[in-house]
Amino acid sequence: MKAYIALFKNNMRLTLRDRGVLFFNYLFPLIFFFAFAELFHAGVGGGIAYFVSTVLVMGILGNGLWGAGMRSVQEREANILRRFKVTPISPLPILVAAMVSGWLLFVPVLFLLVGLAHFLYAMPLPQNWFSLFLMASLGVCSLRAIGLILAAVTNTMQEATIAIQILYMPMLFLSGATFPAAMLPKWAQTLAQFMPASYLVTGFQGIFFQNQNLLDNKAAVGALLATILLGTFLAMQLFRWEKEERIQPRKKLWVIAVLAPFAVLGTWQMFSKEHLGENQALFRQLQRSDRFLIRNTRIFTGDGAVIENGSVFVHDGKIAEVYQGTAPDPEQIKAEVIEGAGKTLLPGLIDVHVHLAASGGLGGSDSEFQLAMQHSAAALLYSGVTAARSVGDGLDASLKLRKSLDSGARLGANLFICGPMFTAEGGHGTEFVEHLPPAIKNSVRAQLIRTPKTPEEARKQVRDLKAAQVDGIKAILEAGWGDGMLFDRLDLLIVRAVAEEAHAQRLPLAIHTGDARDVADAIEIGTTSVEHGSWRDEIPDRLLERMAHGGIYLDPTLGVIEAYANYFAGKSDALGNSLVQQVVSGQLLKNTREFLASGKAVNPDRAEQFQHALDQARANLLHAWKAGVPLAMGTDSGNPMVFHGPSLHHEIQLWVQAGIPIPVALQAATVNAAKLLGAGQRIGAIRKGMDADLLMVDGNPLQEIGATERISLVVLKGERIRRAALFDQK
Repeated sequence: MKAYIALFKNNMRLTLRDRGVLFFNYLFPLIFFFAFAELFHAGVGGGIAYFVSTVLVMGILGNGLWGAGMRSVQEREANILRRFKVTPISPLPILVAAMVSGWLLFVPVLFLLVGLAHFLYAMPLPQNWFSLFLMASLGVCSLRAIGLILAAVTNTMQEATIAIQILYMPMLFLSGATFPAAMLPKWAQTLAQFMPASYLVTGFQGIFFQNQNLLDNKAAVGALLATILLGTFLAMQLFRWEKEERIQPRKKLWVIAVLAPFAVLGTWQMFSKEHLGENQALFRQLQRSDRFLIRNTRIFTGDGAVIENGSVFVHDGKIAEVYQGTAPDPEQIKAEVIEGAGKTLLPGLIDVHVHLAASGGLGGSDSEFQLAMQHSAAALLYSGVTAARSVGDGLDASLKLRKSLDSGARLGANLFICGPMFTAEGGHGTEFVEHLPPAIKNSVRAQLIRTPKTPEEARKQVRDLKAAQVDGIKAILEAGWGDGMLFDRLDLLIVRAVAEEAHAQRLPLAIHTGDARDVADAIEIGTTSVEHGSWRDEIPDRLLERMAHGGIYLDPTLGVIEAYANYFAGKSDALGNSLVQQVVSGQLLKNTREFLASGKAVNPDRAEQFQHALDQARANLLHAWKAGVPLAMGTDSGNPMVFHGPSLHHEIQLWVQAGIPIPVALQAATVNAAKLLGAGQRIGAIRKGMDADLLMVDGNPLQEIGATERISLVVLKGERIRRAALFDQK
């Protein structure tokens, strides 16, 4: 032990005399710390944590590769190690002393950077200090182990410099330690997955932004530990006491061996894509930590109030303050300014009834349908729809998409999952799977629908969906109408069991109805919302009164009825909408036009039937509003010519045409929709403390409802969305 202590003291003394080591260990990281903070406007709050992470990794790279690697070569070149050769000492104490001294030199850097970020830039202190300390320690020791191997396999200072640069420069510029990794080309991000520094960057950022611990980074921690052990062992085997001892060329390949743990990890990441997704999610955290002030704009708060001249301050993804009249000095709150004169700011719109897996087009290719859910979520956000409820998409695909959206790995509307659909054998919903090939029929069926035979089975299926973390339950009562559109109706005892278990599990229940009888049964059973209402007959006043008294929402989906009327009439007017043309691929638009022009869908009787249904649905909506029924807005997008995003703007217009006041229609698409989804404390309104999900449009939609389509800005969780880039996501 005395030998270890003596060597450690000697190492510390020699290291502190080396200006180069001190520069790379202390001054170099601090230069980048202050430069990044100013360059990227990370001046206050969470954004600075991103750069603390990257600068810590810079320090570790300098400490490990230059501090350990060059220091060891210098000692051998100066014949310092020769003096120890005649003593009864092995290489291990020398290597351990080099490792420990480097670690001890770096510890002050860790606390210095975190302290500066906290006191100068108001960065919140990390909750998992212990994990941060251990991650930094593992990083220093693993990079020093690599540095010691580089020293062992090079014969001169010149060789060592070249070898260190070969590893140092790629890790510095590709790992995310200099530029956010998500900004780099995909090939560079893929290459970086084989570099230890990449996992240190994401590890630190995960600790700062997401309160992660070492277990959340267990694969990287395992690779770092393996590198330390393997590097120390190989450094012992290759250790040389004198500069005259030359390393054999073939032994230089041992450098590859010490990088083997990250070669294995990188290969796995190439297939899993987890690290690429984590890079994107963490970069999104940086963008959502921005501070900006939207000033001098009209504000529709979502709950009916209108501020004719106000400002909204956004910070760290939240609405930090709402101002009436004169805006604060942006310099005082250190915020970037977005001018809102002549514009209207609304809460992000919410669509409570979508089918993401269907594009809304006709004649699309298989490849388009495979990517439909991701494209649909992007199209919604592009159109200012910041949240949507999926009511019948594949369960596993929906859960996977929601996870990627919630983490920030992908950009799209916030996703709420209400499904699979409970229906009868032969009921509405089963027609989508009946004609599939037998090889995939059962698996697709399990993803889309539930057809319980008994109340007990229904209750169990609801509990299973709760365990899968769905946000709501959907049941279908509609039995259809007309030739070719008749379905079996779900037994009311089973629907009641579904409702009772949904309430017990605190899951909102949406019941799909088609006529007044369905509405009456849905009310009696205790639904949370009535989807579609009645297209075939008038909803009696007594039922509307019960809905109003019970707080049961009506979602009439006028647009899908109009779309079917146009479909059977062969009309393609909807395809000329500017917003539709922006979110739907040119090929799908072409296919849809050609299909409609072919006349294959034309059926005058059906067209007239749906036109009557639209008139009835409009009348029921107007009566429901007058009766005080709470209203929420959904589109049933994914049906033919009901495109994700633009269809919600059109739905608002249809409501206004039906006689609903504009503020009421906008409330249905914002604050009411949020309440229906159980998210009214987080989204749907412009209030202090709410998520900064915002839509700014040119003009005044309170006077001209079509202005909602003239989108100026979309904000999701405080991130100003680059709308054109939404469809470039891979």
